Amino acid sequence: MTSVAEAPKVKRGIPGFAQLQRVGRSLMLPIASLPAAALLLRLGQADMLGADGASGTFPWLQPVADVFASAGNALFANLALLFAVGVAVGYAKKADGSTGLAAVIGYLVFKGVSDALSPYVLGKPATPAEWLAGADPDAVAAAGDGNFLDLVTAAITGPPAQKLINYGVLGGIVIGLTAAIMFQKYSRIKLPPYLAFFGGRRFVPIVTAGAAVLIAVVGALIYPWFDAGFTAVGDWVTGSTVLGAFVYGTANRLLVPIGLHHLLNSLPWFQFGEYTDASGAVWHGDIARFLHGDPTAGTFMTGFFPIFMFALPAAALAIIHTSKPKNRKLIGGIMGSAALVAFVTGVTEPLEFAFVYVAYPLYAIHAVLTGTSLALVNALGIKSGFGFSAGAIDYILNFRIATMPLWIIVIGLGYAVIYYFLFRWVITKWNLRTPGREDDDSAVGADPTADPVLVAEEKKAADADLSPAELDARGSGTTAGGGGGR
Repeated sequence: MTSVAEAPKVKRGIPGFAQLQRVGRSLMLPIASLPAAALLLRLGQADMLGADGASGTFPWLQPVADVFASAGNALFANLALLFAVGVAVGYAKKADGSTGLAAVIGYLVFKGVSDALSPYVLGKPATPAEWLAGADPDAVAAAGDGNFLDLVTAAITGPPAQKLINYGVLGGIVIGLTAAIMFQKYSRIKLPPYLAFFGGRRFVPIVTAGAAVLIAVVGALIYPWFDAGFTAVGDWVTGSTVLGAFVYGTANRLLVPIGLHHLLNSLPWFQFGEYTDASGAVWHGDIARFLHGDPTAGTFMTGFFPIFMFALPAAALAIIHTSKPKNRKLIGGIMGSAALVAFVTGVTEPLEFAFVYVAYPLYAIHAVLTGTSLALVNALGIKSGFGFSAGAIDYILNFRIATMPLWIIVIGLGYAVIYYFLFRWVITKWNLRTPGREDDDSAVGADPTADPVLVAEEKKAADADLSPAELDARGSGTTAGGGGGR
């Protein structure tokens, strides 16, 4: 009698989770452009190459500073467009130039339609006559005596400008996703012969433009509710900087292993808050506001510096010291290089991924401590920021526009001590299999997430020149004839 083997059960993932991960990965492309924008803007500011810096000694550098500042401002002023293109190219499979072109066309259409609908949604501004009609009665009386200064000042100031529907970077992300979806759906479409020229990839920008019109109309209709809700959330997060920063910092690190932290970052870094600089330009988000001189910005950035520059390298040292003596040299090289990368650039994934899966309790502790760091610096009024990440490069570059930046080093050293002794105690107390503590030498330095049991079985099989299945069959007493067994 033959038995039919049951089909292996396929484990279903969370619906939409893979798509969210793709969105998170696609955000990396536009975010990677921020260091260029931040560096150009920072070099062009007054305390660097400007009047209060190098140009004070060498006046010929002032035009150079103006060029750098204008270049950086151009990128920050068009962040939504950058995100539209970056997300479209990063999200679409086998994307090409038509994907980026579709994103540009889609965003320009979205922006144009949104601006056109703004007077109907947000109301029209006062006309010049209405503006002057509301002038101070004392100014009008003074004008009767020949003093027109106040009225002229009001006339020069002019009536308020039209308020515009502004979805910011979020609008760029939506249009980028739309362009990517349209590319995947229509890049191989075939049209009738008389329209064949517009078929295939040429059809993608056309259909994206049509979709952008619909998205803009729907966005305009819901904008009052969106703006009210979004403003309420932003006011709560920025108003309660200690609690809000703790929640954000903890969630940020917890989302790193599944690649969704970029989705979370897009709101506080590019949307929350508003700052009007000396030229009258309005900037949104922690990064742009900080680099343009907002003294209140940095709420969602400063607390990462003590963790990335000091705490995580200390955690790496604890992992090295708790590894087996015979593996310590190898693990020291691996973890030492990862710690250096974290300190200099603020890129922490190589270090965090060394223990997130094999010692998840450590990672949970790390996430909570990151939240406390963001809460602590906000409670003390320390402000700093970055264009890419919280590493030494950004710390030094923005040192002169930061608030109490030296305290970051003091707090960082304190967190380094906490991380080192806490990580060392947890690793040894719970006997966690961090790099260098694996049961089998072959797993050391090869794959920190390797399953020690599976690695051991594969090594035994290799030593006996058997497959793991054959080795298991031999160990259980099962023969090729199907007898025996325990």
